[in-house]
Amino acid sequence: MSDAARSLREEDIRPAALMAEQARLYAADVARLLEGADGFVEVACPACDEPRWRPQWSKYGLTYRRCPACQTTYMSPRPTPAQLDAYYRTSANYEYWNRVVFPASEAARREKIFRPRAQRVAALAPFRGTLLDVGAGYGTFCEEVRGAFDRVIALEPEPHLAASCRERGLAVVEARIEDAPLDGAVDVITAFEVIEHLFSPRAFLHRCVELLADAGVVVLTCPNGLGFDIQILGEASATVDAEHLNYFTPGSLAGLARSCGFDVVETSTPGRLDAELVRKAALAGEVELDEHLQRVLIDEWEERGAAFQDHLVDAGYSSNLSLVARRARRPGAAARPER
Repeated sequence: MSDAARSLREEDIRPAALMAEQARLYAADVARLLEGADGFVEVACPACDEPRWRPQWSKYGLTYRRCPACQTTYMSPRPTPAQLDAYYRTSANYEYWNRVVFPASEAARREKIFRPRAQRVAALAPFRGTLLDVGAGYGTFCEEVRGAFDRVIALEPEPHLAASCRERGLAVVEARIEDAPLDGAVDVITAFEVIEHLFSPRAFLHRCVELLADAGVVVLTCPNGLGFDIQILGEASATVDAEHLNYFTPGSLAGLARSCGFDVVETSTPGRLDAELVRKAALAGEVELDEHLQRVLIDEWEERGAAFQDHLVDAGYSSNLSLVARRARRPGAAARPER
């Protein structure tokens, strides 16, 4: 992990002066989504299809369940694919991120998130051919990675964000991956902070299998349902929200990927914000810490905070989860020369 990534702070990516308006717009979006709650549908575990469940959280009038088989936490009942599509296409919150928050925080995001991420993806990619970034957002990652590939495609269904990607000179497909008119196979699919938003993660991964060339790579990031921030704060964590339908664990996401036709290369939890987020909640009186956490996160923060976060990353307990997987070769397919 680069020194830039290690120094990431919440203020770098979510400037406090801008977030009150963001919170207001997000609340309005959620209220609009909940107007259609009578049409929400129940689902089984999105990782392993287990129908049994235990209650986990309740927030915004929504219910989250824990799978007893694989420990995935998930929203059920949840909005339908059509409801989710309408929500994102008409979201005032996402328009605000595109117009205000992303421009204000782009320099830090580029240095501390997207440049290290682009370097890592380029090193993992077996071929120089085509990269498809699903949920390309403001387009910064695609800008950073395009020198490493012959072709980079930004797939972004939200119209304001898609327009920002076009302004950067990127090749843009303004559609969901399920509906995207893509020609030919791609060599790498990236989807950062996407799979937690999807009605059917399994359908998404099957679509990735269809699009990837033999031995092509998929790189995913999403919340880790067993991560420190989420486990300590529960539904009070900002990560638990109305847009996040799926909270996989390293094991359950890997199991889902394997069941869809991938060979898992690695799982990791590289997030850098758990300790800071729990510290802020404790200082605000939102959570009570035990003696050990009080010493690490409050009393001796300057001396121990960074080392504690490093421990969470190394032990697999950060609330950010990353998975790298390779599409299995089709029977009889000839191997392509790698880089």
